[in-house]
Amino acid sequence: MSSRVMVLTGCASGIGRHLTGALSALGHRLVATDLDLVALTAAAEAGRWDRRRVLTQRLDVRREDDWEAALDAATRVHGPLDVVMNIAGYLHPGYVAEVTLRDVDLHFDVNAKGVVLGTRAAARRMIPARSGHIVNVGSLASLAPVPGLSLYSASKFAVRGFTLAAAAELRAHGVAVTLVMPDAVETPMLDKQVAYDEAAMTFSGARPLTVEDIERLIVDTVLPHRPLEVAIPRTRALLARLANSAPAAVQLLGPALVKKGMKKQERIKRGR
Repeated sequence: MSSRVMVLTGCASGIGRHLTGALSALGHRLVATDLDLVALTAAAEAGRWDRRRVLTQRLDVRREDDWEAALDAATRVHGPLDVVMNIAGYLHPGYVAEVTLRDVDLHFDVNAKGVVLGTRAAARRMIPARSGHIVNVGSLASLAPVPGLSLYSASKFAVRGFTLAAAAELRAHGVAVTLVMPDAVETPMLDKQVAYDEAAMTFSGARPLTVEDIERLIVDTVLPHRPLEVAIPRTRALLARLANSAPAAVQLLGPALVKKGMKKQERIKRGR
Protein backbone atom coordinates (compact mmCIF):
# COMPACT_ATOMS: atom_id res chain seq x y z
CA MET A 1 0.00 0.00 0.00
CA SER A 2 1.47 3.34 -1.03
CA SER A 3 1.97 6.11 1.51
CA ARG A 4 -1.20 8.13 2.14
CA VAL A 5 -2.02 11.35 3.95
CA MET A 6 -4.48 10.70 6.76
CA VAL A 7 -6.25 12.61 9.52
CA LEU A 8 -7.37 10.60 12.56
CA THR A 9 -9.42 11.68 15.56
CA GLY A 10 -9.42 10.32 19.12
CA CYS A 11 -5.71 9.54 19.04
CA ALA A 12 -4.84 10.08 22.70
CA SER A 13 -6.08 6.61 23.65
CA GLY A 14 -7.72 3.42 22.48
CA ILE A 15 -8.26 2.66 18.81
CA GLY A 16 -7.05 6.04 17.56
CA ARG A 17 -3.82 5.85 19.53
CA HIS A 18 -3.04 2.34 18.31
CA LEU A 19 -3.87 3.08 14.69
CA THR A 20 -1.65 6.15 14.72
CA GLY A 21 1.35 4.05 15.67
CA ALA A 22 0.47 1.20 13.31
CA LEU A 23 -0.31 3.33 10.25
CA SER A 24 2.70 5.61 10.66
CA ALA A 25 4.91 2.52 10.98
CA LEU A 26 3.58 1.43 7.58
CA GLY A 27 4.82 4.70 6.10
CA HIS A 28 1.61 6.74 6.05
CA ARG A 29 1.74 10.45 6.89
CA LEU A 30 -0.71 11.43 9.61
CA VAL A 31 -2.26 14.27 11.50
CA ALA A 32 -3.19 12.66 14.82
CA THR A 33 -5.76 14.67 16.72
CA ASP A 34 -7.56 14.68 20.04
CA LEU A 35 -9.47 17.07 22.28
CA ASP A 36 -6.91 16.48 25.05
CA LEU A 37 -3.62 17.80 23.70
CA VAL A 38 -1.71 16.92 26.88
CA ALA A 39 -2.79 13.27 26.67
CA LEU A 40 -2.12 13.26 22.93
CA THR A 41 1.41 14.56 23.47
CA ALA A 42 1.99 11.90 26.12
CA ALA A 43 0.73 9.21 23.74
CA ALA A 44 3.08 10.42 21.03
CA GLU A 45 6.05 10.29 23.40
CA ALA A 46 5.11 6.89 24.84
CA GLY A 47 4.54 5.43 21.39
CA ARG A 48 7.64 7.08 19.94
CA TRP A 49 5.67 8.27 16.95
CA ASP A 50 7.92 9.38 14.13
CA ARG A 51 7.55 13.17 14.10
CA ARG A 52 8.46 13.26 10.42
CA ARG A 53 5.30 11.29 9.68
CA VAL A 54 2.97 12.24 12.55
CA LEU A 55 1.82 15.77 13.28
CA THR A 56 -0.19 16.08 16.51
CA GLN A 57 -2.90 18.68 16.78
CA ARG A 58 -5.76 19.51 19.13
CA LEU A 59 -9.16 18.94 17.54
CA ASP A 60 -12.57 19.25 19.15
CA VAL A 61 -14.69 17.28 16.68
CA ARG A 62 -17.69 19.44 17.62
CA ARG A 63 -16.08 22.59 16.22
CA GLU A 64 -16.11 23.41 12.51
CA ASP A 65 -13.04 25.67 12.75
CA ASP A 66 -11.01 22.92 14.45
CA TRP A 67 -11.80 20.60 11.56
CA GLU A 68 -10.76 23.16 9.01
CA ALA A 69 -7.48 23.76 10.84
CA ALA A 70 -6.66 20.06 11.10
CA LEU A 71 -7.35 19.29 7.44
CA ASP A 72 -5.50 22.41 6.33
CA ALA A 73 -2.52 21.32 8.43
CA ALA A 74 -2.53 17.89 6.82
CA THR A 75 -2.40 19.40 3.35
CA ARG A 76 0.19 21.99 4.29
CA VAL A 77 2.57 19.56 6.01
CA HIS A 78 2.01 16.27 4.17
CA GLY A 79 0.26 17.03 0.89
CA PRO A 80 -3.18 16.29 -0.63
CA LEU A 81 -5.60 14.58 1.73
CA ASP A 82 -6.31 10.87 1.12
CA VAL A 83 -8.07 9.50 4.21
CA VAL A 84 -10.06 10.89 7.13
CA MET A 85 -10.92 8.54 9.99
CA ASN A 86 -13.61 9.63 12.44
CA ILE A 87 -12.70 7.55 15.50
CA ALA A 88 -13.34 9.81 18.50
CA GLY A 89 -16.33 8.76 20.58
CA TYR A 90 -18.11 9.18 23.89
CA LEU A 91 -19.93 6.59 26.00
CA HIS A 92 -21.42 6.83 29.46
CA PRO A 93 -23.87 4.12 30.55
CA GLY A 94 -27.24 5.22 31.91
CA TYR A 95 -30.85 4.16 32.09
CA VAL A 96 -33.28 6.34 30.16
CA ALA A 97 -34.92 7.97 33.17
CA GLU A 98 -31.56 8.75 34.77
CA VAL A 99 -29.38 10.16 31.97
CA THR A 100 -28.22 13.72 32.39
CA LEU A 101 -28.58 16.55 29.91
CA ARG A 102 -24.79 16.70 29.72
CA ASP A 103 -24.66 13.08 28.58
CA VAL A 104 -27.39 13.68 26.02
CA ASP A 105 -25.37 16.52 24.55
CA LEU A 106 -22.03 14.72 24.62
CA HIS A 107 -23.30 11.53 22.99
CA PHE A 108 -24.86 13.34 20.08
CA ASP A 109 -22.33 16.15 19.77
CA VAL A 110 -19.25 13.92 19.81
CA ASN A 111 -20.51 10.71 18.23
CA ALA A 112 -22.91 12.08 15.63
CA LYS A 113 -22.21 15.78 15.08
CA GLY A 114 -18.46 15.15 15.13
CA VAL A 115 -18.77 12.56 12.37
CA VAL A 116 -21.01 14.84 10.33
CA LEU A 117 -18.60 17.78 10.57
CA GLY A 118 -15.58 15.62 9.81
CA THR A 119 -17.24 13.97 6.83
CA ARG A 120 -18.39 17.34 5.50
CA ALA A 121 -14.96 18.94 5.84
CA ALA A 122 -13.28 15.97 4.17
CA ALA A 123 -15.84 15.83 1.35
CA ARG A 124 -15.31 19.49 0.51
CA ARG A 125 -11.65 18.79 -0.14
CA MET A 126 -12.00 15.37 -1.75
CA ILE A 127 -14.77 16.17 -4.25
CA PRO A 128 -12.63 18.60 -6.31
CA ALA A 129 -9.84 15.99 -6.35
CA ARG A 130 -12.32 13.24 -7.25
CA SER A 131 -10.56 10.91 -4.82
CA GLY A 132 -10.39 10.14 -1.13
CA HIS A 133 -11.70 7.82 1.54
CA ILE A 134 -13.70 8.69 4.65
CA VAL A 135 -13.83 6.04 7.38
CA ASN A 136 -16.43 6.49 10.11
CA VAL A 137 -16.28 4.30 13.19
CA GLY A 138 -19.70 3.22 14.39
CA SER A 139 -20.41 0.18 16.52
CA LEU A 140 -22.49 -2.96 16.58
CA ALA A 141 -24.76 -0.59 18.53
CA SER A 142 -25.29 1.05 15.12
CA LEU A 143 -27.26 -2.08 14.23
CA ALA A 144 -28.84 -3.30 17.44
CA PRO A 145 -30.26 -1.20 20.30
CA VAL A 146 -28.46 -1.80 23.59
CA PRO A 147 -30.53 -1.40 26.77
CA GLY A 148 -28.59 0.64 29.30
CA LEU A 149 -26.72 2.38 26.50
CA SER A 150 -29.69 4.07 24.85
CA LEU A 151 -27.88 7.35 24.15
CA TYR A 152 -24.85 5.58 22.72
CA SER A 153 -27.07 3.34 20.59
CA ALA A 154 -29.03 6.31 19.28
CA SER A 155 -25.91 8.27 18.41
CA LYS A 156 -24.36 5.29 16.63
CA PHE A 157 -27.59 4.58 14.75
CA ALA A 158 -27.30 8.19 13.57
CA VAL A 159 -23.71 7.58 12.46
CA ARG A 160 -24.81 4.64 10.34
CA GLY A 161 -27.71 6.47 8.73
CA PHE A 162 -25.59 9.50 7.93
CA THR A 163 -22.64 7.46 6.67
CA LEU A 164 -24.71 5.33 4.28
CA ALA A 165 -26.43 8.42 2.88
CA ALA A 166 -23.12 10.26 2.51
CA ALA A 167 -21.60 7.26 0.77
CA ALA A 168 -24.40 7.25 -1.81
CA GLU A 169 -23.88 10.97 -2.47
CA LEU A 170 -20.10 10.93 -2.67
CA ARG A 171 -19.65 7.81 -4.76
CA ALA A 172 -20.38 9.77 -7.96
CA HIS A 173 -17.52 12.13 -7.04
CA GLY A 174 -14.95 9.35 -6.67
CA VAL A 175 -14.96 9.54 -2.87
CA ALA A 176 -15.47 6.34 -0.87
CA VAL A 177 -17.12 6.24 2.56
CA THR A 178 -16.83 3.23 4.86
CA LEU A 179 -18.63 2.49 8.11
CA VAL A 180 -16.72 0.29 10.57
CA MET A 181 -18.88 -1.38 13.23
CA PRO A 182 -16.91 -3.29 15.88
CA ASP A 183 -18.18 -5.00 18.99
CA ALA A 184 -16.66 -3.93 22.31
CA VAL A 185 -12.92 -3.27 22.08
CA GLU A 186 -10.37 -3.48 24.89
CA THR A 187 -9.82 0.23 25.44
CA PRO A 188 -10.18 2.70 28.33
CA MET A 189 -13.77 3.25 27.15
CA LEU A 190 -14.53 -0.42 27.83
CA ASP A 191 -12.71 -0.37 31.18
CA LYS A 192 -14.97 2.42 32.39
CA GLN A 193 -18.06 0.32 31.72
CA VAL A 194 -17.13 -2.54 34.04
CA ALA A 195 -18.56 -0.80 37.11
CA TYR A 196 -21.95 -0.07 35.52
CA ASP A 197 -24.80 -2.59 35.60
CA GLU A 198 -26.33 -0.61 32.73
CA ALA A 199 -23.46 -1.75 30.49
CA ALA A 200 -23.87 -5.47 31.20
CA MET A 201 -24.88 -6.37 27.64
CA THR A 202 -21.58 -4.98 26.40
CA PHE A 203 -19.83 -7.85 28.18
CA SER A 204 -22.13 -10.62 26.91
CA GLY A 205 -19.84 -11.67 24.05
CA ALA A 206 -17.18 -14.38 24.13
CA ARG A 207 -14.35 -11.84 24.37
CA PRO A 208 -13.82 -8.20 23.54
CA LEU A 209 -11.95 -7.30 20.41
CA THR A 210 -8.43 -5.92 20.66
CA VAL A 211 -7.00 -2.81 19.03
CA GLU A 212 -4.89 -5.21 16.97
CA ASP A 213 -8.11 -6.73 15.61
CA ILE A 214 -9.18 -3.26 14.48
CA GLU A 215 -5.76 -2.62 12.97
CA ARG A 216 -5.99 -5.78 10.86
CA LEU A 217 -9.48 -4.84 9.71
CA ILE A 218 -8.40 -1.34 8.70
CA VAL A 219 -5.12 -2.34 7.04
CA ASP A 220 -6.21 -5.56 5.34
CA THR A 221 -9.81 -4.76 4.40
CA VAL A 222 -10.97 -1.18 4.83
CA LEU A 223 -8.12 0.79 3.25
CA PRO A 224 -7.41 -1.48 0.27
CA HIS A 225 -10.98 -2.51 -0.58
CA ARG A 226 -13.04 0.47 0.67
CA PRO A 227 -16.21 -1.49 1.55
CA LEU A 228 -19.44 0.36 2.28
CA GLU A 229 -19.70 -1.15 5.74
CA VAL A 230 -18.05 -3.88 7.75
CA ALA A 231 -18.94 -5.32 11.16
CA ILE A 232 -16.92 -7.60 13.43
CA PRO A 233 -16.76 -10.18 14.88
CA ARG A 234 -18.86 -12.06 12.35
CA THR A 235 -21.05 -13.99 14.79
CA ARG A 236 -21.93 -11.00 16.96
CA ALA A 237 -22.46 -8.90 13.84
CA LEU A 238 -24.98 -11.44 12.56
CA LEU A 239 -26.76 -11.37 15.92
CA ALA A 240 -26.86 -7.57 15.79
CA ARG A 241 -28.32 -7.59 12.28
CA LEU A 242 -30.98 -10.07 13.36
CA ALA A 243 -31.83 -7.83 16.31
CA ASN A 244 -32.08 -4.90 13.91
CA SER A 245 -34.52 -6.74 11.68
CA ALA A 246 -36.59 -8.01 14.61
CA PRO A 247 -36.37 -5.46 17.47
CA ALA A 248 -38.83 -7.38 19.61
CA ALA A 249 -36.28 -10.18 19.80
CA VAL A 250 -34.04 -7.93 21.87
CA GLN A 251 -36.72 -7.78 24.52
CA LEU A 252 -36.87 -11.57 24.57
CA LEU A 253 -33.14 -12.27 24.44
CA GLY A 254 -32.02 -9.19 26.33
CA PRO A 255 -32.43 -10.48 29.92
CA ALA A 256 -30.32 -13.56 29.19
CA LEU A 257 -27.57 -11.47 27.59
CA VAL A 258 -27.62 -8.99 30.46
CA LYS A 259 -27.31 -11.82 32.99
CA LYS A 260 -24.39 -13.28 31.09
CA GLY A 261 -22.72 -9.88 30.87
CA MET A 262 -23.14 -9.16 34.59
CA LYS A 263 -21.43 -12.45 35.44
CA LYS A 264 -18.50 -11.49 33.26
CA GLN A 265 -18.35 -8.02 34.83
CA GLU A 266 -18.10 -9.64 38.26
CA ARG A 267 -15.27 -11.90 37.09
CA ILE A 268 -13.42 -8.88 35.74
CA LYS A 269 -13.87 -7.00 39.01
CA ARG A 270 -12.57 -9.94 41.04
CA GLY A 271 -9.56 -10.19 38.77
CA ARG A 272 -8.52 -6.63 39.52
